[in-house]
Amino acid sequence: MKSKSPDLINSADAKDFITCLAVERQISASTQNLAFNSLLFFFRHVLKKDFSNFHNIPRAKRSKYTPTVLSRKEIDAIIAHLDPPFDLVVKLLYGCGLRLSEGLNLRVQDFDFGDGKVTVYGKGRKFRITVLPRTIIPKLEAHLEKVKKLHQQDLKNKYDGAFMPGQIEKKYKNSATEFGWQFFFPAIQLTKIPGTKQYRRYHLHSSHVQKAVKEAAKKAQIPRRATPHTFRHSFATHLLKAGYDIRTIQELLGHSDIRTTMIYTQVLESPHPAEIKSPYDIDRDDL
Repeated sequence: MKSKSPDLINSADAKDFITCLAVERQISASTQNLAFNSLLFFFRHVLKKDFSNFHNIPRAKRSKYTPTVLSRKEIDAIIAHLDPPFDLVVKLLYGCGLRLSEGLNLRVQDFDFGDGKVTVYGKGRKFRITVLPRTIIPKLEAHLEKVKKLHQQDLKNKYDGAFMPGQIEKKYKNSATEFGWQFFFPAIQLTKIPGTKQYRRYHLHSSHVQKAVKEAAKKAQIPRRATPHTFRHSFATHLLKAGYDIRTIQELLGHSDIRTTMIYTQVLESPHPAEIKSPYDIDRDDL
């Protein structure tokens, strides 16, 4: 498509471009939607022009997505090649079904070792409570002691506290320096706030975890692509295989729509016809 002056661009040009993306370039549905929304913003807020009805334009087809799921043996092999604290991060991603951002944003006060549960805060500070693997609690407690020592050193150095969400710090003064509000996986170095003399501590950077997982999967010779999010997929699929119902898994994952959780049923292997009982062969009392 030829370039045009912004003054000459109209909605027909935008429609042709969106159609070209879907028909000729065969891009994904998400990419086409991104282009559509970008053009919508450009027309309304930059060009100040009308953005016509686009209901009849060809839409890119959404491809069926099947999440990558690792076996327990593969997960253990990857973790075996991870150094602390990355190994513990991954154990929580798999053991609790967390997104990477959720795992790194965990605070000390979010853990309940006694009841074996952890409170997870997602987008918009929405929270859910999920299961905490009891087999790794001793390692979590040992890690917590390291966090405590780091916090005590920070207090001696008179740091300005951890980065806080929303308006929490304005409501509760000194909360940023309280131990309960410290990140469970703190960053190695303090961060200087631009334009101030403040030094605060953030959590581990997501890119460091992603790189560590990629290298560990390579060392473990895992043939499939493994990312931090793969462990969340594996959590859901393994629970399904263990016989837990889809609604329970939906709550543990924090999905607002059951259809999002249903994607994991695609990964399960369908039973062979010879293994399926006809209703006539099932005890009537079980029906």
